[in-house]
Amino acid sequence: MIMEKEFTLPSPGHSLTPSVSEAQASNETKPVSIKKTKRKEIMLAYACLTPSLLIFGLFLFYPLLKSVYLSLFLTDPQGRVAEFVGMDNFREILTSEMFYKSFGNTLLFILLTVPTGIAAAVLLAALTHNKLKGMKVFRFIFSLPMAVSVGTGSMIWMILYHPTLGVLNYFLSLVGTQPIQWLTDPKWAMISIALMTVWMNLGFNYILMLSGMQGVSEDIYDSTKIDGSGPFRTFFRITMPLISPTLFFTSVVSVIGAFQAFGQINILTKGGPMNSTNVMVFNIYQDAFVNFRFGIGSAQALILFAIILLLTVFQFKFVEKKVHYQ
Repeated sequence: MIMEKEFTLPSPGHSLTPSVSEAQASNETKPVSIKKTKRKEIMLAYACLTPSLLIFGLFLFYPLLKSVYLSLFLTDPQGRVAEFVGMDNFREILTSEMFYKSFGNTLLFILLTVPTGIAAAVLLAALTHNKLKGMKVFRFIFSLPMAVSVGTGSMIWMILYHPTLGVLNYFLSLVGTQPIQWLTDPKWAMISIALMTVWMNLGFNYILMLSGMQGVSEDIYDSTKIDGSGPFRTFFRITMPLISPTLFFTSVVSVIGAFQAFGQINILTKGGPMNSTNVMVFNIYQDAFVNFRFGIGSAQALILFAIILLLTVFQFKFVEKKVHYQ
């Protein structure tokens, strides 16, 4: 016996589809929930960024604003703000012979360190990027200067530069050459500082160049071998263009680092002899923390900031056009 189920029909005033008001309510709740979710994500992002923003504000933005403030004032011998002078500090700097002397020394230091450091790193990376037995040992040795601090490296080279006990003058005596006053002769002081700086930055530059060369596909080198390209032609026509982004990044970082050089100069020469190694940062240090002229020092720091900014923009505007991105 088949039992029939009873179905009740909806009343004439009732519709099977949801009402217009219910549909509108459901459509309105969805955007509201999405907005709430986005708002929560934004709040969470700002909460995560707050520690970093506080650190940047304390150690970067506040000193920058403080430098702008101090550059408009004169300070007393204790370093306290004494008198508002406006732009007089900048006028005094731009008419000072010592400022242009320190600026010229900085440019000479950059010319001696940046091209030489990059060239040495490229040469060592080219010699050790091949997968030969024992290359890892040389890679470790060439990367070691990166682990040496500026103070330690300066003390090592101070011993090497010693006029009577130094190893460098000992080797010169073996070949019959007169000893060189590395740190006390104005002709050799900047070269000595530059040589030590090139060695100190070699580890970082070498790691960058080696990673750039290892990023080049081996298929490209195989194709050049099939075409009969020699090692020198392959290096200058294939390798160098392909690692040009690494070269560009290294040059920008090296120039900025050369403008900010201070530790090795302070330890080895104190800006001497005869101000031959008195670069801009050391001149700022002397004015601000030795002579307690914080207004002049802050104004020089802002000028240095502007020079580095303009030079970096110039590099990205013009030099980057020659960079070959894969």
